[in-house]
Amino acid sequence: MAPSQATGSATDPDGLEDRLRRFATIWSRAIFPVTATSLTRPELEQHLLPLARQLSESLHARPFDPQAAQRIGAALMEAHCTDPEALSRTLGVVDAYLVLYCGSGDPEQTSEESRARCARLQHALAAGFAQGLRERTLAEQESIARSSLLARSDAVQALHATEARFRAVFEGAAIGIGIADLDGNVLEVNETLTRMFGGLEHHVRGRKVTDWAHPEDRPHVWQLYRELVRGERDHFRVEKPFFRNDGTVLWTNLTVSLLRDPDGRPEYQLALMEDTTERRLLNLRLRYEATHDALTGLPNRTLFFERLEKALSAGDGARFGLCYLDLDGFKAINDSLGHAAGDRLLVEVADRLQSCATAPGEMVARLGGDEFVALTTGPDTQREVHDLAARILGVLGSPIRVDGREFTVRGSIGIVEGPAGERTTAEVLRSADITMYRAKSAGGNRYELADPEADARAITRHGLTTALPAALERGEFFIEYQPLVHLGDGSVHGAEALVRWCHPQHGVLGPDRFIPLAEHTGLIVPLGRWVLQEAVRQARFWQRRHSDGGPLRINVNLSPAQLHHPGLVADTVDVLERSGLEPGALCLEVTESALIGADADLLKPLRQLAEMGVDIALDDFGTGYSNLANLRRLPVSVLKLDRSFTQGMQRHPADPVDLKIVEGIVSLAHSLNLAVTVEGVETGAQAEQLRELGCDTAQGWYYARPGAPDRIHALVLADAV
Repeated sequence: MAPSQATGSATDPDGLEDRLRRFATIWSRAIFPVTATSLTRPELEQHLLPLARQLSESLHARPFDPQAAQRIGAALMEAHCTDPEALSRTLGVVDAYLVLYCGSGDPEQTSEESRARCARLQHALAAGFAQGLRERTLAEQESIARSSLLARSDAVQALHATEARFRAVFEGAAIGIGIADLDGNVLEVNETLTRMFGGLEHHVRGRKVTDWAHPEDRPHVWQLYRELVRGERDHFRVEKPFFRNDGTVLWTNLTVSLLRDPDGRPEYQLALMEDTTERRLLNLRLRYEATHDALTGLPNRTLFFERLEKALSAGDGARFGLCYLDLDGFKAINDSLGHAAGDRLLVEVADRLQSCATAPGEMVARLGGDEFVALTTGPDTQREVHDLAARILGVLGSPIRVDGREFTVRGSIGIVEGPAGERTTAEVLRSADITMYRAKSAGGNRYELADPEADARAITRHGLTTALPAALERGEFFIEYQPLVHLGDGSVHGAEALVRWCHPQHGVLGPDRFIPLAEHTGLIVPLGRWVLQEAVRQARFWQRRHSDGGPLRINVNLSPAQLHHPGLVADTVDVLERSGLEPGALCLEVTESALIGADADLLKPLRQLAEMGVDIALDDFGTGYSNLANLRRLPVSVLKLDRSFTQGMQRHPADPVDLKIVEGIVSLAHSLNLAVTVEGVETGAQAEQLRELGCDTAQGWYYARPGAPDRIHALVLADAV
């Protein structure tokens, strides 16, 4: 902001008067060297100040009336600013500084409107200057006529000088100027306009304005022209293309004004043309670069969204089909060969995809990375989108050579197809992305059709994933406990801690709904520590209330991610010490699948905990297909037999195969000094058979469903009775 714009006074809070003075100063400095006047430069500035104020008021007047600028042009003559250079410099100052210093302060007036008004004020000022010259000339002629015949030669010279000055303004203008009669015949053109049309004046002068029609003319251009020549409007301003003689196109900002005779009747047309061809070509180039991918040349995300929005907003009966493609295993190529090789591969893939979408209404775009989309529109997209996806997988099937190596590219495609107008762009892209990952999860190199139910499940999973961190901070998790019962005497041996999530919208969620999400996001570590703290604290509380009944054990599940966390041992020790619970009252359950092929480093923290006295239970035993010989090297003291082995015992008679398997596992476990716990006990017959087979403890709905801590307290009291 100029200093004059940043200051103001109590009477002029917006600083307008200061900005007007600054404008008048610039104006006076510009024209003073070419002004034949007896005024000093400061005196000329004071003379120009009210003219500047009139220009500012005209710029903001509503309704807008440029006639005031004609009076300002005439006022320049009164100040003896008759030199053509004075007019040229005045027009330059108005063009460069009027909007800058006087254009602010009107919230209803846009920058584009200010520039348009400024151009019209320049027109009017030039016309007023010309009219002033004309009137001055006439006055001089009348004065000469009344004088002696000796002064006639001086009058002729003055007239010639006036015409020369006007011609200098006309020919020296930096913009093209043309004058035509009301029939459209071009009468006069300046050199600038001649150069704009190829440099041959006879190709411009003598032609009709209507000969310059162009296919890209806006519909209202010629309507405005007809209104002008009928005298219904004084001017209009448009962007208009013209054909040059060599067939190239000239783009202009065209301003056409109506010149009237002294009686106000329309007489001539005055056209001002600014050549905007290079600016337009630059804008088109910038538009292309903004809407196309720099690497592949395909339309980018911006242009694709524009096309998709247009397709989705089409009229009744319109349909669309979208293929969302992600390359399978592309990261491995980048990691092994480098990003330069990966880019060359993407260029080849883009070329092949482009060859698949050549029909009307089809397009291919790159969203970024190795993600591409193909769009088809029309009445039969239900069939066409499947054909398009099949063609894409087909062209990707041929090997691609990069840096002398041959690669077979695979891709996963999610398809969304349907009628226009039912879904937004974001909803369509989200469904396509979800479907694409479903195809990738199914093995890749295939396409899947969007399924609203699958989308809803995926969206729910995503919502749960994003809500997990805040849920832990807000205390939305709680623990239910399921009793572990001695099969020998039926007494409560302990309890397993089972975490639950009280979700504000979805209600109570079991661990199968959110534990995999927590493992995927890494939140399982803080969540697991919280479960351990709460469970150990509760176990210690039970022990204090039932000191005569012996210590109650608490079982807590460990996820594979927690096994790999370096702070597992330290966190467990810290929790036990803070609560005062003996290590022997804690049992950590680890799934069998998590320990398949476990090396010494993974088993080290479990061995340390076992040496402290913490029991380690091998959960879901029998489902991991592990070598039974591995039991000898695992630091476990309890086997938890999966419920699948005991389901056959719910029938009567029990499945003899299941009985033999359980009997063998129990015998093996006891020979290794391992206790056996059985899950999923639902009937008394099951419990009795498991007791006869030698199982040590059991849990299941036969004894109690998971519940609040007070349930365990009640069961322990019942045992004591």
